[in-house]
Amino acid sequence: MRPRRGPEPKPDRLLEFTHCMKRVAKSVLLWYSPREMYALVTGVPEYPQFLPWCPQAEIVQQHDDGVTARLHLSYAGVRHAFTTRNRHVPDASVHIGLIDGPFSQLEGSWEFFALPLPGGEPAQACRIEFQLGYAFSSTALEVVLSPVFDKIANTLVDSFVRRAEQVYGPR
Repeated sequence: MRPRRGPEPKPDRLLEFTHCMKRVAKSVLLWYSPREMYALVTGVPEYPQFLPWCPQAEIVQQHDDGVTARLHLSYAGVRHAFTTRNRHVPDASVHIGLIDGPFSQLEGSWEFFALPLPGGEPAQACRIEFQLGYAFSSTALEVVLSPVFDKIANTLVDSFVRRAEQVYGPR
């Protein structure tokens, strides 16, 4: 029998979970102004009115440059909550960072770009750029939550577009 070379593998490293960062990127052109869309995205307490997976959402703390928010998700029998620190640039962007929850990483952004009209009229349209990256903190959470959160992340922009139609009327 040949002797082994190198260190013995550590048993705890054989089951080590390597975080799989998932990314979502969406871009959409809308007949709503950056101000209107920014108001919907930053209106966290209203999320339960139009996000079917979100039974509760609250502002935990106000900051000079944004908020700390906690979202509860309930979808297909799965319930979890997570807290984010959201940095706001009025009518321009919202940057999202993880504080706590079932994720090892969660970062994202909403950016709102005015689409100018000919003749210098105020913008009544915008382009939204949404990006979200996330990874779960364990294999068990990945197995249970990934199918649910993948669906939520991939339909989030559509949900806000539908909300704009409800609040501001179809355009």
